[in-house]
This record gives sequence, structure tokens and C-alpha cells, in this order.
Amino acid sequence: MTELSLPEELLLLALDPVTGRRHCTRRYLQYGLAGAALAELELQGRITEARGRVTVVNPLPPQDPLSAQILASLPAPRKSRFGDGVRARPWVRSTGRRVEELCLYQLVGRGALRVETRRFLGLFPYHRYPAAADDWSAPVRGRYAESVAAGFPDRRSRLLAAFTAAIGLAKVLHPGFGSRRERGALRVLVREEWAPHAVHRAVQQDKQSGSGGDGGSDGGGGGGGGD
Repeated sequence: MTELSLPEELLLLALDPVTGRRHCTRRYLQYGLAGAALAELELQGRITEARGRVTVVNPLPPQDPLSAQILASLPAPRKSRFGDGVRARPWVRSTGRRVEELCLYQLVGRGALRVETRRFLGLFPYHRYPAAADDWSAPVRGRYAESVAAGFPDRRSRLLAAFTAAIGLAKVLHPGFGSRRERGALRVLVREEWAPHAVHRAVQQDKQSGSGGDGGSDGGGGGGGGD
């Protein structure tokens, strides 16, 4: 298994390897994937964030095709109509679906996932993405469990945990999530990191407005790059 980006890891954690169903609300996962893509670019030194705005500081394309496409979609320095960069939360909300499609396409192409086409009510086609024969999900879950046991020893593991908390995935992945201490620790991680915090705020905005998540975690009836 080759190295994975943060959004790819988050997606593999969110998909059931047997059924291909999502373990959290689809729209929230899309927000999480978009935020994780930004966090990956920050870890690579391609962008910075200040007061909620994301700015490109190194426009050279990364080797990873997914990160390269995300970076290319961001405005170059001093090219935005509203000043340098883009606001993180609106970008996460508007770009999440596209980032999900890119992640799925890349993971299928790399042999981590396979595509199953089904029909909703026997009429409308939709896709699910279970693990392929070469299952990459198990190693990702194993590393995640190790980082939980070690108390998230590095920033990358803290970011991944914060994204799982922000999108409602942590309760599936964390056996001890029901404890107040566990929930509190994850809330701190979300507040401390700007990208997971932007995702959390996007999720809260949906909840406050009463908008759903495209059919919940399963999403049967979604098309294209969705379920």
C-alpha cells in the first residue's frame, strides 16, 4: 500500500469495507474531505491560514494528483476578488462534493476500492464503494487505533481524529467515545485546528438550518461519484 493523503485516509475510515456504505452523513463527510484536503496542503507547506482565510504560499503542484488538483483550484496570491485567499468554511461547503468525487476516483484507480452499481427503487442507479481485493481499509484503521491508544502523538494523527469528530464519525471509530473525557479531548482537537474547526462550523450550520445530509449515511439514490 502506497502513502495516503489525509482525505483518502478519512474516506477509508468512513466507508464500511464490506458494504461500501458510509458510517456518517454524506454531506458532512464531504465537508470533512474538503477540510482534510486543505490540511494536507498545509502540512505540505503549500498554503497558510489566518483569521479564517486560506492563502497559497507555494503554488508548485504536489506529486499527489489529488493535492495538485485541489491546490490548482485555489486562487493564486492576490488574485481573489475579495483579497488574498479564500474563506475556509464557505470553501469547504462549496467544494466538498467535488473533493469526494476526486478521492473516490483516485482510490478506485489505485485499487483500494471497487465500484458497485445498484438501483434505488429498482430505477435510479447509484454507487457504493466497498474495499477491493487488496484491502487498504484495515491498515488505515489499524494505524488509527494505534494513534488513539498513543494519545494522538503527532499533528497528522490529531488532525485525522479532529476530522472524525467534526463529521460525527468518531462515535463509530472510538470505542470509548461515550465517555465525557473522550468527547472532551476530541472537542479540544477540533477547536485547536483551523481546518477541522471550519468543517465543524459547516456541519453545525447545516444542523441549525435543518438541512439533511443527502439521505443520511447510506445515500441510496445518490448518483455519479456519490453512493
